[in-house]
Amino acid sequence: MWNAHSPGVLRLPSGSLVRGRALRNSMPDGPLPGFGVYLQGKDPGGFDWDSRWVRWPDFWLPSESDKLRVVLQEVLHRSAIERVEIACTGGMGRTGTALACLVALDGVPGSAAVDYVRRNYSHRAMETPWQTRFAKRFPRPGSLL
Repeated sequence: MWNAHSPGVLRLPSGSLVRGRALRNSMPDGPLPGFGVYLQGKDPGGFDWDSRWVRWPDFWLPSESDKLRVVLQEVLHRSAIERVEIACTGGMGRTGTALACLVALDGVPGSAAVDYVRRNYSHRAMETPWQTRFAKRFPRPGSLL
């Protein structure tokens, strides 16, 4: 598991830990992830750990929101037992949006999920109004996209 006090680590309401980070920065000190989700407009290439790529252009929304939901459900499951990270180029817009969607899947509705991530990950999470709106409207468990 991640150290809960390490930079970028978010404790989900369920207690699991997920690390958000910026790909433009060097890899943080400490253990490597066991699983990573990378939110980029182009395929970021391979990693030395299991990973998923979600096509998501900078400052926009994911190209396939149904794929994002499936990948985030995998993050929610795997973060209970292994080190999981979510990352984009800067670690704020797309990563913050995905973290808020993850918090919603963990049971916190809409605006409260956005506030949770801004309070516990970064006040700069979600860089555009449409990213914030997307996270607020992201379906909770049992709902359809």
